[in-house]
Amino acid sequence: MDTIIFETEVVDIIQRTHDVKSFRFKTEESVNFKPGQFFFVTIKIDGEEKTKHFSFSNSPTEKGYIEFTKRITDSDYSKALGKLKIGDWAKLKMPLGQFTFEGEYPKIAFVSGGIGITPIRSICKFVTDKKIPTDIILLYGNRTEEDIAFRDDLAEMQKLNENLRVIYTLDNPSKKWEGRIGHINDEMIREEIEDFKERIFYICGPPKMVEMLEGILKDKLSVTSDRIKIENFSGY
Repeated sequence: MDTIIFETEVVDIIQRTHDVKSFRFKTEESVNFKPGQFFFVTIKIDGEEKTKHFSFSNSPTEKGYIEFTKRITDSDYSKALGKLKIGDWAKLKMPLGQFTFEGEYPKIAFVSGGIGITPIRSICKFVTDKKIPTDIILLYGNRTEEDIAFRDDLAEMQKLNENLRVIYTLDNPSKKWEGRIGHINDEMIREEIEDFKERIFYICGPPKMVEMLEGILKDKLSVTSDRIKIENFSGY
């Protein structure tokens, strides 16, 4: 798939959680990408063009726009994103990246934390829309229940896709939380993904988390490197 560069504008901004927003940019129907890939976004900050890369959080089946989703932090770029308005200019370069899935394996497992969910949401939506029969387990960690991005989306996908199972785990749950508690570790993976030896693993999240989870899979669960795909989310 060839890389293309084009100018566009913001068509929608969606508040996903208290500090996470999705930004949608207008595209032609013919613009395509693979679920899980990423793209470069250039916006203007005080008249200067600044560029960062983000994973697609929408699926290629959702036409007419592309979307990325980000936690809004105190960095200059993040603050500028927080001030973006519908109609604002942007330049995009896309698509790039190998963290993709289009039905190649019968069983996969996603292990993710925080905003690392974005390319996974892209893949799960694609698989659900295309009715791909792959068996998928998603183990998704967050600090609190309020930090879970795309929770409604994932619930809707599970209704439509009997092969998709989502497990949430929280570091700091409320008293009414009934899901898993604590960081993702080898014991949790063994309990929730009993057939882990049969699956291809996709890990996505902050670099330290990805490194830790990759180590757990390799060292404690004997998952070989060829069965692990990783994507790091550096913050900006």
